[in-house]
Amino acid sequence: MNLTPISVKFDIGDGRIVTIETGKLARQADGAVTVRLGNAILLATVVANKEPKPGQSFFPLTVDYQEKFASAGRIPGSFFKREGRLSDSEVLISRLIDRALRPLFPDNYLCEVQVLVTLISSDAEVMPDALACLAASAALAVSDVPIQEIISEVRVARIEGKYVINPNRSDLAKADMDFIIGATEKNIMMVEGESKECQEEDLIAAIEAAHAAIKIQVKAQEELRDLKGVKGKREFAQPHQNEELKAKVTAFAKDKIYQVAKSASAKHDRSDAFKKIADELKESLGELPEEDAPLVGEYFHALEKEVIRNMILDESVRLDGRSLDQVRPLAMETDILPSPHGSALFTRGETQSLTTVTLGTPEDELLIESAAVSNYVKFILHYNFPPFSTGEVKMMRGPGRREVGHGNLAMRSLKQMMPGSEYPYTVRVVSDILESNGSSSMATVCAGSLALMDAGVPLPKHVSGVAMGLISRASDGKWAVLTDILGDEDHLGDMDFKVTGTRDGIVGIQMDIKVDGLSMDVMRSALAQAKKGRLHIVEAMYAAVPAARPEPKPHAPRMEKIIIDREFIGAVIGPGGKIIQEIQRETGTTINIEEVGETGEVSIFSAQKDGLDRAVAWVKGIVAVPEVGEVYESVVKSIMPYGAFVEFMPGKQGLLHISEVSWKRLETMEGVLAEGEKVKVKLTGTDPKTGKFKLSRKVLMPKPEGYVEREEGDRGERRDRGDRGDRRDRGPRDDRRGGGDRGDRRGPREDRGPREDRGPRPERQDYPEKPQEPTFDEE
Repeated sequence: MNLTPISVKFDIGDGRIVTIETGKLARQADGAVTVRLGNAILLATVVANKEPKPGQSFFPLTVDYQEKFASAGRIPGSFFKREGRLSDSEVLISRLIDRALRPLFPDNYLCEVQVLVTLISSDAEVMPDALACLAASAALAVSDVPIQEIISEVRVARIEGKYVINPNRSDLAKADMDFIIGATEKNIMMVEGESKECQEEDLIAAIEAAHAAIKIQVKAQEELRDLKGVKGKREFAQPHQNEELKAKVTAFAKDKIYQVAKSASAKHDRSDAFKKIADELKESLGELPEEDAPLVGEYFHALEKEVIRNMILDESVRLDGRSLDQVRPLAMETDILPSPHGSALFTRGETQSLTTVTLGTPEDELLIESAAVSNYVKFILHYNFPPFSTGEVKMMRGPGRREVGHGNLAMRSLKQMMPGSEYPYTVRVVSDILESNGSSSMATVCAGSLALMDAGVPLPKHVSGVAMGLISRASDGKWAVLTDILGDEDHLGDMDFKVTGTRDGIVGIQMDIKVDGLSMDVMRSALAQAKKGRLHIVEAMYAAVPAARPEPKPHAPRMEKIIIDREFIGAVIGPGGKIIQEIQRETGTTINIEEVGETGEVSIFSAQKDGLDRAVAWVKGIVAVPEVGEVYESVVKSIMPYGAFVEFMPGKQGLLHISEVSWKRLETMEGVLAEGEKVKVKLTGTDPKTGKFKLSRKVLMPKPEGYVEREEGDRGERRDRGDRGDRRDRGPRDDRRGGGDRGDRRGPREDRGPREDRGPRPERQDYPEKPQEPTFDEE
């Protein structure tokens, strides 16, 4: 058995080598390859049916990308402990591959094709999504499945001003531009990504850098194909055509379609008018042979597309009567729902999004697992597209790939303006599309920005988005860029792209190009027109909501994050969690502490602002350092004959001595202060030896009139003890004790004999206890 593989290698930069190999694994597939970079290995297979299904009228391409947890030496975290349905991340990568591959197949190829890409070995530093389309294209290249061109995809990121191809995962965290770009050797096919407010020329530069790298990868696939000995692609049955019938359809319907297209009617009126023409056409043709009947609809829709495209190119007239660069009428409202923490209704023409924002705690963070990494995210966006939004009746299932993809584009756009890790909330945005006729994902971006500001999320700038289209004609090279495209214009265009951004730059883009030979000059013009449309929308958004609310709504949960030194984490938690549990119990809050580097992040959550404020003050008091000269509002904890113990900062107590309570001399503390009483004290100093706090209440009180402060060292009040004479004249200490040392009085210790021979100890006399001041002021 010969399992010797065929392989080619190429360098993607910085000495990183990619190896493409075939002939060893999955040999019964029509095409199978492995792609390796570092320790990451992807297996891609392609299988195509030899014949289309009877009555098949569309191209059934299925692309699935999956990551095996075993590739990273991990067991899945699900109940069943095995890989199940594709995760959102896997769906998004599948879409990236599908969008690049689909234009490669001939228009009349209708056989079912399945492309499977699997991560079988993981590398924590290698992003597999940048290699997945390369693997899929290589599998097609070494097969006999009929494709017209070879493609590849790369990630291009700008890191410290330099464009890097397929950067390592750790380096990507420092990027301010991150795009996945797919292309053939000659043409750009697909662009998707995000940036921190880049300019249009920055995007063009990134595309050009990516295309240069893709050309190398395409040549490597061609080399592998030639080494494999692939001579040509399989023949496939051409669908039945009838040119005579096509001419009849054109003659009957062309002028009618033009009149409807130019009428600037509403979506459903236009749809009903086109349907009426189609019904009349079928009636005029009468009964047709079985093989010709399906062709009527095909020819009619192709004619409809051709008429509308020519009308736009030749007359600059669009289906709804707008000019090429005109945005449909806008309407915006916020705070339209009483219970959500933030809400907005955004309407643009016949597209409408109702978006809500919910603020949650760190416990609501979303765990996203892949083979290589598991991360918690604090910003979540979900996009829903119910069937009534297009006036249809469909089964309500879970979110499909379209919903996942549209939601991801909106999420990564808004994410660029979200506050950083210092913002304590977990934020969930939900967009429900109530009407749809063109780019509901861009409506989601706009509605999401409005709703976030309505919720009090401190976005520094609004983010808007607009969907653009391009129509071109190869025969004369004429082209037109359309702003804010309709659903019908989306289907008939040669390029559709969605651009999101602020007043200052692009934050997200999704672009699909369906035509060959699109020049960078055309792309520059399209991006410039998109900027104009985007800024028109964002200015309307600022007019509706100038800035974020200064704080969340009254019924929204309250949360605050405090950054403390790591050494104070234990003090806030307390022994066995005693302190943090007491804070939560007394204030009605939930507290989460996380150690991050040399600091601790204390997130405090409460449904009531009062409880939040008390908990914040409590924690700050624990970590605060008392300052001499500061005045504190203290609480009396206990009363002693010599003074009162007071808590002047959370967790910090000191003794307010009886002599510092009042300017008046006090003989007792009885009736002066009571436990629980609040009293202002001033920290006058600390004992350098013991660290005891010196507190005074009297210094904050006015000095009584005529009060004479005792001079330091004045002990006149003690003279009634009599004249004890000069200590220097009292003689040696030993003489004052009756002469000799203590040993003389009791005898040398060694002569005193055993203890048991000295008789019983004398009974201890009981003296009244005298209160003793404690050694330390703090409990």
